Amino acid sequence: MRVHVIGLGGAGGRIVDRLAADHDGDRFLQGVSAFDTDMEALGSLRSLGEDRRYRFGDAAGGDGLDGDLHAGRELGEVHAGELGRALDDQRPSLAEAFVLVVGVGGAAGAGAAPALAEELGTLYDAPVYSVAVLPTPAESDPDAETGPGTEAAPPAGGDEGSTPRRPLAQRNAARTLEALSERTAAVLPFDTDAWLGPGETIPGARDRLDGIVADRVAALFGAGETDADAVTPQQVLDASDVARAVGDDGEFTALGYATQEVEPPKTESRFGLGLFGSSEPEKVDTSAAVSAVETVIRKATRGKNTIEVPEGRADRTLLVVGGPPAWLNREAIAEGRRWLAEETGSGAILSGDAPVPDGEAVFALVLRSGIDDPERIREIRDSIPDRTE
Repeated sequence: MRVHVIGLGGAGGRIVDRLAADHDGDRFLQGVSAFDTDMEALGSLRSLGEDRRYRFGDAAGGDGLDGDLHAGRELGEVHAGELGRALDDQRPSLAEAFVLVVGVGGAAGAGAAPALAEELGTLYDAPVYSVAVLPTPAESDPDAETGPGTEAAPPAGGDEGSTPRRPLAQRNAARTLEALSERTAAVLPFDTDAWLGPGETIPGARDRLDGIVADRVAALFGAGETDADAVTPQQVLDASDVARAVGDDGEFTALGYATQEVEPPKTESRFGLGLFGSSEPEKVDTSAAVSAVETVIRKATRGKNTIEVPEGRADRTLLVVGGPPAWLNREAIAEGRRWLAEETGSGAILSGDAPVPDGEAVFALVLRSGIDDPERIREIRDSIPDRTE
């Protein structure tokens, strides 16, 4: 599936920069861009060239907006057309979907994302999905322990320090999630708090968390794209499958992902000497392949997802299993689908496989959409009891 991924604001910019570092040149990444009002944050990006970074909002003076979501929304409305045109050099008309990545507790990215989503939906016949990075409760907690310099987010390139204090983060997140649900086909929240380790701070965990989000974006949208000379999947995953799985009503979607290293099958000549004729891979022990497939499916389902899935239930579920072709046991994948249908209560399970001829691991991606509101989402919404604006 060919996607154009756009990072908005500081968190979104860092994540798409990581995505470009790991996957630039991959077929699924039709385009990648970073938009921000903060010159320093854009300047800290290392894998996106200047032609793919764009500063908007001269009224902000080149700095951030200090959590002022209202100002961010005004800038977004004014500059949405300008941001849409900033994509033109990367041929956005070839994208099968647009993915907006944004920290919803901020102001610049969170303010601009809904307006840009609407602009892209008007210009192109492709769905717009949003990846919403949630703030932690501690960022808005006035009684939380803070350290020097934590009244605002630390420098864009910094790794050390305490969790930053952003008093408006939770309320910004509530308003932005509501706006994204109205203007994008699906919202994929990432629960930052759930992924922090004991005693870990956001600055200290930033690189790791950015990598987790980037990996899951790549696993989902890259699953159906293979090189021309690669092994053809038996069940090809395309843009319509993803669209059917996530829906188009702005519902919340959770991603689970798991991998297990395996021994790539050795290749031997049909004549035994490796000197003549075409080479064929050795067969993989069936029980080992079945175990690997079943293990990654269960871990991706019941392990830590991008957001909690209450009782594991979902209206729609998508399963992708990938890895070295010899390890993709068809019976195990079929059994995994049956188990997943019971686990999630989904009426139908969409699925695809992603053969990776030179891969060294089997992986599973489980997407669940139409889930009940997770507790973290309810907490964020409750920060604004009347949710009026």
